Amino acid sequence: METISTAVPGLILLKPNPFRDERGFFLESWQSGRYHALGIPETTWAQDNVSCSKKGVLRGLHFQYPRTQGKLITVLQGEVYDVVVDIRNGSPTFGQHLGFNLSDKNLHQLWIPKGFAHGFLVLSDLAIVSYKASEFYYPEDEKTLLWNDPVLSISWPLSGLTLTVSNKDARGIPLERFSKTELPSFSQ
Repeated sequence: METISTAVPGLILLKPNPFRDERGFFLESWQSGRYHALGIPETTWAQDNVSCSKKGVLRGLHFQYPRTQGKLITVLQGEVYDVVVDIRNGSPTFGQHLGFNLSDKNLHQLWIPKGFAHGFLVLSDLAIVSYKASEFYYPEDEKTLLWNDPVLSISWPLSGLTLTVSNKDARGIPLERFSKTELPSFSQ
């Protein structure tokens, strides 16, 4: 397996080596020893989630605080443009975002450490996305960062898409309006 360094320490793009033949492929999507050796911290997964979304659906940018979640993202079908934003107080990359194309073709995975907002835009007709989460989902801790926050200036690949955003996501809050007590702290 290959890892690709990102501009944000701790955020890891993984390129697994699936076994492919005329039947399709086989992929080991998690193996604790191998993934720990690649830099993903010792993790006990609290829950697995799967979402199914149509082309043009934008989900996010979501995070949870104070009970933060680390996430391992894998696209099982289709293609998404996946975005993460560093929202950790005191982080040298606070407010920076990165975007990645994840698909069932490239089978890349994205490790998102605790303290990041996350969202994605569906580029294919349909996308099925798997999330392994290091903490349970707590609705009372969920927060939504505005997906089109002008200060963040995320370049979502919207050309040719009819955008669908939930009411909750459309009412997200710009990063500068979150107080420091509503965001996780950076710890090295």
